[in-house]
Amino acid sequence: QVQLVESGGGLVQAGGSLRLSCAASGGTFSRYAMGWFRQAPGKEREFVSAIRRDSGRTGYADSVKGRFTISRDNAKNMVYLQMNSLKPEDTAVYYCAASAYYSDYITAGVMNYWGKGTLVTVSS
Repeated sequence: QVQLVESGGGLVQAGGSLRLSCAASGGTFSRYAMGWFRQAPGKEREFVSAIRRDSGRTGYADSVKGRFTISRDNAKNMVYLQMNSLKPEDTAVYYCAASAYYSDYITAGVMNYWGKGTLVTVSS
């Protein structure tokens, strides 16, 4: 059983940056691909980014490509999402998730474990 706890959300102005962190515990972190998803009010949860367990591959949703960067530190059991040039449409609860499988555009349905989320609000 893997527990995931996100942090780093908050209120930021459009054009600003935030770095989300996700701390994993209770399992062998390096065995899992990791993903970030988000859910805006009234919308379905959507894929944001994914990283393979060895950091050898990453994937991004078109809406964040070039602005967001995913990374991980297996020694610290951490995964990060650096978010730059934030837009009001990036406002959402951001979730960290772990999966035994990797895909550049991993889907929520294959994720095995989820965090509770951290709220990101981007003001215009």
